[in-house]
Amino acid sequence: MAEITTEKNDGVHFIMVNGEIDAGSSIYLDNALKEAMESGEKKIVVDLTDLNYISSAGLGVFISHLDEFKFQSIELALFGINETVKQVFDILGLEKLLTIEESKEAAVASFK
Repeated sequence: MAEITTEKNDGVHFIMVNGEIDAGSSIYLDNALKEAMESGEKKIVVDLTDLNYISSAGLGVFISHLDEFKFQSIELALFGINETVKQVFDILGLEKLLTIEESKEAAVASFK
């Protein structure tokens, strides 16, 4: 099960993910991203520090929004990915499609 919380700070919308994102819980991550987009957010940071596992359904959430982010000029950065989860991102080549940083500060600094 996953717990998703959000906060806005200095013009950046933060989404914090805790637990596991699988087929059943990926909808919560999807909803958090949709809510940020619908509210007009242009800078979104996803904190994956407390993410223990992500399935292909969870990864699909990020992939499914890439075109919309580009169309709406939304910048997205992820940080705090543990080594196990990072391997999944790397295997699928997502590090080439997504901005993945080591820290919250680096994620925010990655925005133009």
